[in-house]
Amino acid sequence: MDGSPLRFKKLFGEEANKDLLVDFLNQLLPDRHQITELNFRNVEGIAELSHERKAIFDIHCQTQSGERIIVEMQKAKVNFFKDRSLFYSTFPIREQAKRGDWDFRLTPIYMIAILDFQYDEQEEKQKFLRSVKLKDQDGDTFYDKLNFKFLQMPLFLKEETELESHFDKWIYFLKRLESFDKIPSILQEPIFEKAFEVAEIANMTAIQYAEYQESLMTYIEVKEVIKTAKDDGKKEVAKELKDLGVDVAIIIKSTGLSKEDVDEL
Repeated sequence: MDGSPLRFKKLFGEEANKDLLVDFLNQLLPDRHQITELNFRNVEGIAELSHERKAIFDIHCQTQSGERIIVEMQKAKVNFFKDRSLFYSTFPIREQAKRGDWDFRLTPIYMIAILDFQYDEQEEKQKFLRSVKLKDQDGDTFYDKLNFKFLQMPLFLKEETELESHFDKWIYFLKRLESFDKIPSILQEPIFEKAFEVAEIANMTAIQYAEYQESLMTYIEVKEVIKTAKDDGKKEVAKELKDLGVDVAIIIKSTGLSKEDVDEL
């Protein structure tokens, strides 16, 4: 998915553009939780790891009827991704606690993660959209107030002619936004025309454009760090195999390194 946390924030995290966020979220929420109005929540008190903010952006909001929603765009893969998602979902749970006589009744919580990576490693189990809730051993819903929606953007492969729903159009728009010279005819609807206008770099102020460039460079740097770490790991394994006297051809096949890389170890 092209873009940066700044562009995501401009599209979905600004008061003037709440209608864009509402329209997008309503494609993911069930009929009983369709949003008519929502408010952004101040999350300064939520503890977070500062180095994650470079590649992750969160929006915390609450609907008029009380549902709590976390929308997250995550550019780079992190360790213990599922654990982290569960951890962050506990904040809107705990903040509902009331002093004094309280019956523990909670309002529904949705965590929606737009991911620029795949966490489904096994090909036969890969799904673009995963809707997750607590179920029992028979697959029956045990608790329906804690919901996770994970969108693995690299797995959305539909082309313009294959878009079937309003939701398809939103995902296509978000994934292809920076490649558009002009808005495609299939997206010529008021909501996407506004989103396209909001996101255009030409409409950014000088300060916003500088922030966008910095955010883009940070993302590139993050990806390079991850790639370097992976390459270094492969070389460590290859060196160990080489020291053990394993045939070079086997090392190359096992690690994916070139013969030149192995010879240099």
